[in-house]
Amino acid sequence: MKEEEIKRKRTEARLIELIPEALSTMNDSRINALSVTEVVCSRGRYDAKVYLDKSYLSEKEQKEALKQLKVVSNYLSTYIRDSEGWFKSPKFTFEFDDQLERITYIEELFKQIAKRNSKDSSNESK
Repeated sequence: MKEEEIKRKRTEARLIELIPEALSTMNDSRINALSVTEVVCSRGRYDAKVYLDKSYLSEKEQKEALKQLKVVSNYLSTYIRDSEGWFKSPKFTFEFDDQLERITYIEELFKQIAKRNSKDSSNESK
């Protein structure tokens, strides 16, 4: 792993800790309890895509939360710069993470394949 990659991974790990901390200081109930599942920084660490857990939010609440996060992104940048002593903070974009849903779907497909294979095996042995 190159030095630049190590710095980027370190920044991502720190942002995973700092963003929920900054959100929890806000009085907005739509966003102060959001969980960050992953942060992916660009190569130069100028931009960061923040993935949030959507497991307990409806579709409407997700849209409202994304709107509000867009509004408070400057506050988040300031909070992170001040707490870490950084000269600059990445520009944040927020998305809800659907990885858990994809994993569940893939697991269901594997179960279906296993059932078909077991049926085929039992039919061949007869």
